Amino acid sequence: MTDSKLVILDRDGVINEDSDNYIKSAEEWVPIAGSIEAIAKLSKAGFSVYIATNQSGLSRGYFTLDTLAAMHDKLLGLVNSHGGHIAGIFFCPHLPSDQCNCRKPAAGLVDQIEQASGQSAQGAYFIGDSLKDLQAAATKQCRPILVKTGKGLRTIEQGLGSFSSVPIHEDLSQAAEAILQGVT
Repeated sequence: MTDSKLVILDRDGVINEDSDNYIKSAEEWVPIAGSIEAIAKLSKAGFSVYIATNQSGLSRGYFTLDTLAAMHDKLLGLVNSHGGHIAGIFFCPHLPSDQCNCRKPAAGLVDQIEQASGQSAQGAYFIGDSLKDLQAAATKQCRPILVKTGKGLRTIEQGLGSFSSVPIHEDLSQAAEAILQGVT
């Protein structure tokens, strides 16, 4: 594995509270305790932090691109206010039935991150709360990490299969600390 300085994060359930009914507005977009500070710490330590998120709520008509932009502006503003930086946010607007190449577990979002960053994602940390996140990470030879927030506990209960040796952390804050200490 390369000594990558890329960190790829899923959004819903990793950075912000998730909902089976979708996050449909900037008001509903509420950060998980410690997640904003964790992103800022990673950024300040020299990591390029990218977001890769499935957002089928767009195709379902639950929110508009402008609403999604408002959610992301809120995220960016909070991270910036803590002295951090998010290098890019990439999202898939498609339904699962669209069979696109960008919806995780496909690797299209990671491909976009590689193109934007000008570097390979091989060896990058990829933090998620679902099997789809772990699968997308593995496809691009990233280092997957599972958090228990969001759908994380449900993912563990359903079984990790070939991902049983993936590091598991309570939340993004704990995962970021492990990365910074070089123990994950």
